[in-house]
Amino acid sequence: MISENQIEETLGKLFDDIEFSKEPAGLYDPLRYMIGIGGKRVRPRLCLMAYSLFKDSFDDRILEPAAAIEVFHSFTLIHDDIMDNSDMRRGVPTVCRKWGGNTAIISGDVMSIDSYRRIAKAPAEVLPQVLELFSTTAAQVCEGQQYDMDFENEKDVPMEAYMKMIGLKTAVLIACSAKLGALIGGADARACDLLYRFGYDLGLAFQITDDYLDLYGDTAVFGKKTGGDIINNKKTWLLTRALEKGGEMEKSGAIDPAYGKAALLRAMEMPAANEAEKTAKIAKVREIYETLGIDEDVKYEIIKLHAQAMNYAGMIGLSKVRYEMLHRYADRLLGRNR
Repeated sequence: MISENQIEETLGKLFDDIEFSKEPAGLYDPLRYMIGIGGKRVRPRLCLMAYSLFKDSFDDRILEPAAAIEVFHSFTLIHDDIMDNSDMRRGVPTVCRKWGGNTAIISGDVMSIDSYRRIAKAPAEVLPQVLELFSTTAAQVCEGQQYDMDFENEKDVPMEAYMKMIGLKTAVLIACSAKLGALIGGADARACDLLYRFGYDLGLAFQITDDYLDLYGDTAVFGKKTGGDIINNKKTWLLTRALEKGGEMEKSGAIDPAYGKAALLRAMEMPAANEAEKTAKIAKVREIYETLGIDEDVKYEIIKLHAQAMNYAGMIGLSKVRYEMLHRYADRLLGRNR
């Protein structure tokens, strides 16, 4: 059996040794830069872990496809930063800030192409399924990004639409990672489907946890000020739920109108041109959230999705040791302690 330590060692070596073309340097240096600044490696780790549920050793049959997932994810980050005009990514300048927007666009493009070159190295016997899964997922991620951009022009987004958006933008790539590892590991169709569902619900929980931590996270741990989503009027699970719940409670007279939907919409329109205004806006929105009980609702939603994911994992028929390995992965991804 492949141990968790072996997974970590293999993952580290995979990205320490990853190679891209050397010339022209202006095109490929940003790729090396993006991989070099690291990250949690959430997706390739899950890919290797899913593979290890069915195999006892690693080889290039899984290593190049696992790398492809991270390369593709890094491509999406380069283009996200262009669209958001972001200055920083993981504590360092973004590619678009360091090399300029035009280079960021074409380097992102070639990073996407590189991911397909790597995914094509999957074993011949499963290559058609692997390519179909990867290509479908890649298109879905783009669809999710478009919905996210569309939502910027909407004051009120239904929860169903928000969950669909994060499902496409975040969850499908995590789900793809799990199914990809299982496919290459030789798992049957049922196990592959269950691991996809495990990854999808875990991906939803992962994004909602990120929404929660943006407001309630420890600044010292996450290295950024809290409340950025509020300042930018970003659609999050918390805002979506608060608008939904605040409207319902307002109509029924169950809450003071000062904390209902209309009040929240006004709070989101508060100016945030300087630090004092930013602090005031965050405080007001947070006060409304907590009056509505959104801080507790979001915790419940994360726990529910985590439980759903583990239920799918439990249906695969894994040994206790392998099930527990998936459980630890899920817990660590969501910052839970067991």
